[in-house]
Amino acid sequence: MIPFLIKSAVSLIFLAAGIQYWRHGTMTKEGLSPNDPSSHSHPEDCRLVHLDLELNVDFNKHIFSGFAHLTVEKHKDGVDTVVLDSKDLKIKNVTDQSTGQQLSYSLGDKLEVFGSRLEIRLPTTNGNKLNISIEYETSPEASAFQWLTADQTAGKRQPYLFSQCQAIHCRSFVPCQDTPSVKFPYTAKITAPKEITLLMSAISTGSETDSSDSTKSIYRFEQKVPIPSYLIAIVGGDLESRDIGPRSKTETMLKTAEDLCGPYVWGRYDLLVLPPSFPYGGMENPCLTFVTPTLLAGDKSLADVVAHEISHSWTGNLVTNKNPEHFWLNEGHTVFVERKIKGRMYGEPYRQISAAERWIELQQSVVDVLKNGPYTKLIPDLRGVDPDDAFSIVPYEKGFTLLYHLETILGGPDEFEPFLKAYIEKFKYKSIDSTQWKDFLFSFFQSKVDVLNKVDWDTWFSAVGMPPIKPEYDESLAVPCQELCDKWSARSDSDLSQFSANDITKLTSNQIRIFLYKVLLLESPLSLIKVKKMEELYKFNDRKNSEIRLKWLLLCLKAHWEDSIQYALKFVNEQGRMKFVRPIYRALHAWEGSRDTAIKNFLSKRPEMHTTTAELVAKDLHLGSS
Repeated sequence: MIPFLIKSAVSLIFLAAGIQYWRHGTMTKEGLSPNDPSSHSHPEDCRLVHLDLELNVDFNKHIFSGFAHLTVEKHKDGVDTVVLDSKDLKIKNVTDQSTGQQLSYSLGDKLEVFGSRLEIRLPTTNGNKLNISIEYETSPEASAFQWLTADQTAGKRQPYLFSQCQAIHCRSFVPCQDTPSVKFPYTAKITAPKEITLLMSAISTGSETDSSDSTKSIYRFEQKVPIPSYLIAIVGGDLESRDIGPRSKTETMLKTAEDLCGPYVWGRYDLLVLPPSFPYGGMENPCLTFVTPTLLAGDKSLADVVAHEISHSWTGNLVTNKNPEHFWLNEGHTVFVERKIKGRMYGEPYRQISAAERWIELQQSVVDVLKNGPYTKLIPDLRGVDPDDAFSIVPYEKGFTLLYHLETILGGPDEFEPFLKAYIEKFKYKSIDSTQWKDFLFSFFQSKVDVLNKVDWDTWFSAVGMPPIKPEYDESLAVPCQELCDKWSARSDSDLSQFSANDITKLTSNQIRIFLYKVLLLESPLSLIKVKKMEELYKFNDRKNSEIRLKWLLLCLKAHWEDSIQYALKFVNEQGRMKFVRPIYRALHAWEGSRDTAIKNFLSKRPEMHTTTAELVAKDLHLGSS
């Protein structure tokens, strides 16, 4: 297909090419920030307050080279250095931007995950604000990027690149304070081949032909709203755009979110559909949300993800968790707002069934995958931990469950939604931790402190396992799913004549997913005979909806159906979303009959996979990292 970018205040972008489980480790922690276990920086001493990038992108060498101009601000007397994060960056020169004076710097030993501590001696000045320039070059193996050749794209015309800076990959792109506790505006001037279209998580301020080289173009961007480093994003390739205008469903979502959360401050909202190797469902880069192409055949799946990423414009991008240990502040609130939007657009039963479905997924993840381990805590201890190893459904759904529970006990939406808006207004443009959130909650509901004091906060925040309370969701839409599951469970293998294709004709995609999940979680696994009969009647192998395909393939692999191996490998080879790829590979590895085939397939496809996906799947297959 021909790639295109849909632009406007509301846009969608199709491209040419077509969230992490933390572990305890024994890595060296010396020099890491006391306020962020994933960063070398010490912003409490000297903080990055503005970034200006002046870079050239080389698609042949797979590198960026040029300058990062940093404005930093001292926060303590006697501070004479600034500490930054860097990973595999080649530092060529550091200067005082105002005088051109060279500044001394030291680059510490590289820690496997966290990169190197870059400490720069600041110029002597009477003021607290200083401007420094770092000349540098990225590595071809920078973890922030995936590079594709022209032949790897659908259009076959131009090479392509995209970034993924969350959680701590920005340090392989830019020397910065790579911690969500530091927020700053940025500008950028990026030079690229003339055939390449560049976009960033910022407002475009124009482009022109490079006066020194007519084969290149210079693109300029500005992000006026302070953002954490993980929201810096760039994409370049053979892009086209389509304007979907103000009357789209996305515009409705934006307006609904504004009713709940306050004004949208980012100016534009564009959507970029990335290549299949993109490891996530979506990434909330401001002004330019990234989404996976697996959503395009998914009924309401695209709308669901867009509602989630739009919500991040307030919860995450505007109010941000101070460090990865408080990630639930970003994701729990975002899921909460996302479901509010869907409830208003599609009806309250849809919101309820979405929450009920994800509760099942949370339970499966907490018990079967995470084994009720330390990263099932809402606020986990992440010292010495790789953030990409820690991403899971827990901060999303355990966080949502806490907020839903609070809304219920505090008087319902009419009481709790004003708190949500006040919370965002109170902390906008800031980064906070769970204590600050809780203190504001108590101050807002002063008349209901007795209710809040009955909440078991220690268990919610610090206990492993499922949430201490399961909400009473309206699961009326799930009743036919449970009934059909019970029928399949109760019947013997020789008595399946009562089933027919009509069993699921009236079920929505959501209900089919719930049905399959309930079958997956049966205490006695469905027999191979029943699974084959299910395919004969329901034709699940023909489904394009990735959420349904995932659950169906997991059910087939659990039943040890050899024919399903080819379908499972096709699924993981045609897209790279970790939500789908990792469970399938884990299921293939768990079955001895498919283990060797899975490993062989992974090793052959690894060069085409996103770095993050490949590293984590290697661990799922017990192969170790590269």
